[in-house]
Amino acid sequence: MKIRIELSEDQKEDEVLIRCKQVDEKIQKIHRYILDQASSGLQIVFYKENQEFYFSLDEILFFETESPHIYAHTTNDAYRIKYRLYELEQLLSKSFLRASKSTIVNIRQVYSITRNITASSLIQFKNSHKQIYVSRLYLKELKQRLNERSSYEK
Repeated sequence: MKIRIELSEDQKEDEVLIRCKQVDEKIQKIHRYILDQASSGLQIVFYKENQEFYFSLDEILFFETESPHIYAHTTNDAYRIKYRLYELEQLLSKSFLRASKSTIVNIRQVYSITRNITASSLIQFKNSHKQIYVSRLYLKELKQRLNERSSYEK
């Protein structure tokens, strides 16, 4: 594998290009790592009452709309944020995935999915009593991403 870095002063933003014969597991891992690194600089301010909180996005279980606000849920608490869900989808790493119209889930925090054939399936999180539902529309992609997660966490 060759690795090259080219400096270009006329670039408006950094660009990473991966050229390969085929997309295998190694290339997928590199791609995920780059995406995670690109979004790791994202800093979201979390609000609760008159306090501002600053902590890692890894602590977030899910983001949820409770009209008119968006809340970030951690294991034991919920914090208001100043982003819309569609903005978060663009800003967050691939560790976050839409689970329904009103929810984005952190796939690194998913513990289990209880499948319901006729309706939404129930997601449970690691070390938390909190639960959310994933709609049938998003279930297939969630399961695919969870399988990918388990392959690169080994």
